[in-house]
Amino acid sequence: MTDIPANFVADPFLIKEAGNWYLFFEAYNRSTDQGDLAVATSSNTWSWKYQRVILDEPFHLSYPYVFKWQGEYYLVPESGEANSIRLYKAEDFPYSWTYVATLIEGRDFLDNSLAYFNDRWWLFTSQTGNDTLRLYYADDLTGSWQEHPESPIVEGDANIARPGGRVLVYENHLYRYTQDSDPYYGNKLWAFEITEISPTTYEEHLVSSESILAISGSGWNASAMHNLDPVEVSKNNWVAAVDGFGEYLIFGPQY
Repeated sequence: MTDIPANFVADPFLIKEAGNWYLFFEAYNRSTDQGDLAVATSSNTWSWKYQRVILDEPFHLSYPYVFKWQGEYYLVPESGEANSIRLYKAEDFPYSWTYVATLIEGRDFLDNSLAYFNDRWWLFTSQTGNDTLRLYYADDLTGSWQEHPESPIVEGDANIARPGGRVLVYENHLYRYTQDSDPYYGNKLWAFEITEISPTTYEEHLVSSESILAISGSGWNASAMHNLDPVEVSKNNWVAAVDGFGEYLIFGPQY
C-alpha cells in the first residue's frame, strides 16, 4: 500500500464489473490506529494493482460488504465503533462513496452481511464477544429494518456466530459463512445452508462436518482465516478471496 502506513489488510470482497476485478478490503492505518477501506484492481484475478483508500471515517471501518442492486453499487461496512450499520452508495465506482443512511443503530454491530432473498432483505450481524448472531429484515434496502422474532439466532456460541463473508444466494438456496472464534479468533470457517427464512421463521443446518477453511499454522495463513467471498465466473467455475495472518503475528480473541 502506498497512501497510508498499513499494519495489515483483511476482510476481502470481490466484484467483477465490465471485465475487470475489484478487491475491496480493510487496511489498518497505524497513523490513526483504525481501519480504512481500500481497493485493488485486476484484469485476471492473478495480478493485482493496489489503487487507494476509498473510505476513511472518524471511526474504525472494516468488512467492506460491496454489492450491486438495481444497477448501482452499495457498501455496508463494519462500523461498530459508531454503534450503527451504515449504507454508502458509489458515486464513482469503485473510488468515490457517499453516505446514504443509517440502517440500524444502538449496538456495536460487527461484520454486517446482507442478502436479497424471497423478496426481502436479510441482514446478519454479530457483536463484541463473537458469540451472538442477530438477524434483521426489511422490504426495502433503506428500511425500515426490523429484528427477527427469533433473533438472536445464535447465542452463546463463538464457534458459529460471527459472519465470515458474503451471504451467498445460489440456485435459489441461501448460504451463510461464519467464523469460528473459539478457542481463538478466526481458526476456522463454516458454511450453513439456510433452509427456512421468513419474517416469523428461521432454520439452518451445517453444510459439512468439515470446515470450509482452516488455518495452516504456518506461512501466510498461519492464523485468522476468517473471511471468504466466492464468485462464480462460469458454470462450476469459481474464484474466491480469503484472508489470513502470517505466523509472525500474535493476537488474542479478536483484533
